[in-house]
Amino acid sequence: MLTFASNRSSYDAIIVGARVAGAATALQLARQGLRVLVIDRAESGTDTLSTLALMRGGVLQLARWGVLDALKAAGTPPIRKTTFHYADEELPIQIKEKDGVDALYAPRRTVLDVALVDAARRSGAEVTFGVRLVELTRDARGRVNGIVGQDRTGAAIEAGARFVIGADGLRSTVARLAGAEPYRQGTHATGVVYGYWKDLGLDGYHWYYRPGVSAGTIETNDAVLVFAGVPMRRFMEETRHDMRSGYHRVLRETSPSLADAVEGATQVERFWGFPGQVGLMRQSWGPGWALVGDAGYFKDPLTAHGMTDALRDSELLSRAVVEGTDEALADNQATRDELSSDLFEVTDEIASFEWDLETVQVMHHRLSKEMNREVRAMLELAPPAAALAGRRTA
Repeated sequence: MLTFASNRSSYDAIIVGARVAGAATALQLARQGLRVLVIDRAESGTDTLSTLALMRGGVLQLARWGVLDALKAAGTPPIRKTTFHYADEELPIQIKEKDGVDALYAPRRTVLDVALVDAARRSGAEVTFGVRLVELTRDARGRVNGIVGQDRTGAAIEAGARFVIGADGLRSTVARLAGAEPYRQGTHATGVVYGYWKDLGLDGYHWYYRPGVSAGTIETNDAVLVFAGVPMRRFMEETRHDMRSGYHRVLRETSPSLADAVEGATQVERFWGFPGQVGLMRQSWGPGWALVGDAGYFKDPLTAHGMTDALRDSELLSRAVVEGTDEALADNQATRDELSSDLFEVTDEIASFEWDLETVQVMHHRLSKEMNREVRAMLELAPPAAALAGRRTA
């Protein structure tokens, strides 16, 4: 059986998943002096389905960690205006400079994920792609103490750790192997089709709402992401077998002017479809293991807040792992839930599509209030404590 880093018998943390939540957690743990290994079953730099938009809290985190400059250097456009469209009414909102953030950003995942991985590696984390998790190993007391993986050739790979962290998404293998069960679930889910377009003539963020349908445009690197969303049942009945027709039909229902703009633009990639998944909160820690990002907490994509929460939660979890106690991990989950509860609830309500235009505007005000509270919570965090050398495993 092969092992990683033959000069080390174990790590402080092994993170399964090298995208936003996993790479951000690795970055922070490595900067605190912990020995970190990250594995991911995908190849380095691959794309993934994503709504892309970062809210103020996410941009704040990237700026604090020194990663935002890499996104700017990659040509990610600054977003200085977001516009809500309620049927034919437009409500433009300028992004004001506040809390050290003067613009929002929506980097392609081929840009953001790579930037976070590069920063984690520069900080000392090991990152290995093409390795999938097969098993969690446990000590005599049943505490998780490492992993067994498999590389591209099928060879088994084993490594030990004080903590194994699942950052491997909604269908997390770590969560399954650890027996992590949901304790809160949403009721509603949005089916979404995503397309990328050039020469669209729209910049910034645009969010469109009519009863029963929704759409959005998000300016990203070298293209504009345009999504069309409907209740999951409608997606399954009308769209999943013909995404192109369903996509254009929903855009025209939501905003004829947006549909006209899309029809006059150039599509640069295939359509991406997401059939929908109700939101959930899972038990996110146990003896020797923890979850972060969508693995532990997933919201409907219609409010485009998943990556911002993942960046927030990576900092909260990294502090708990540095402290290294079960009490710290329990407190981390409690803090995550306290910051997320109202965001989770209002997102589920918006994903119901059981609203009129006046009601959904009230929901958006609630959402904005909760996002501002989230930013304040991040600003109030004290500088992280230094890693305790005595807690490391040789």
